[in-house]
Amino acid sequence: MIDRRLFLTSVASATCGGFGKAIAAPNDAAAERLNALQVSLGQGARLGVAAIDTRSGRQIAFRRNDRFAMCSVFKLPLGAFVLWLAERRSLSFADELPFTRRVLLENSPVVEANLGRGRLSIGSLAEAAVRQSDNSAANLLLKRTGGPAALTRFIRACGDSSTRVDRYELALNSNILGDPRDTTTPAAMASLARTLVMGSALQPASRAKLAGWLATSVPKPDRLKAGFPPGWRTGHKPGTGRNGALNDVAISWPPGKAPMVVAAFISGGTADVEARAAVHRAIAALIARQFG
Repeated sequence: MIDRRLFLTSVASATCGGFGKAIAAPNDAAAERLNALQVSLGQGARLGVAAIDTRSGRQIAFRRNDRFAMCSVFKLPLGAFVLWLAERRSLSFADELPFTRRVLLENSPVVEANLGRGRLSIGSLAEAAVRQSDNSAANLLLKRTGGPAALTRFIRACGDSSTRVDRYELALNSNILGDPRDTTTPAAMASLARTLVMGSALQPASRAKLAGWLATSVPKPDRLKAGFPPGWRTGHKPGTGRNGALNDVAISWPPGKAPMVVAAFISGGTADVEARAAVHRAIAALIARQFG
């Protein structure tokens, strides 16, 4: 377990950085397009989007402060938290965590492949959680690092007063309307992603490792990542849950330009999974046109 006093002292001294420009309202065409995309998801759907052009500071948002269940998007700050703790030698990437079949959850490809060995290094588990959204790996890491409350404290120290982690996999995917547990807002998650990958919360080597995991993410490349133009380097962390939750958070680097950060969340509605993924692609294409 992490020593609480050491954690609070260290995290308070980290400069996780604000990026203080105000969010600008989207132009009429962008607002109309985002509203149309929400309508296309069917009755009762909610779409939330926040996008940041890190070169100009321009931002586009739609329902930016609405709460959405994160689902597996939470594994992005979890991976960053593990990296942060490793920098402070509160844990070592080489340390191994034991497990048995009893911890195995659905969508746990790395842990399942290593059941015979019965242990994996913290570094391997962190990579599995971010790159392959391995649910069992995420739970093992959460328990090793102090649980949801400790991860939430790290998020708070990074300047995010909205995002919260309350439960473990798979319970955190429940996506019950009005339930604040395990939720974020599009604006908060876009800012947090920018802070973790581009800010000073992590040392350069850790930022590079986190960005590499995102850029080689295996699950759901049909969402935001597929909507950016060919030749753009894009890293992303998707999340999927009950009641129509289909999310993605991406950082995309146009050739020779500063990156764009996009957080997009979908909940409710009647559209099928492919239609929801298509909305993510349309959002990425819209952002590329607006900011490119």
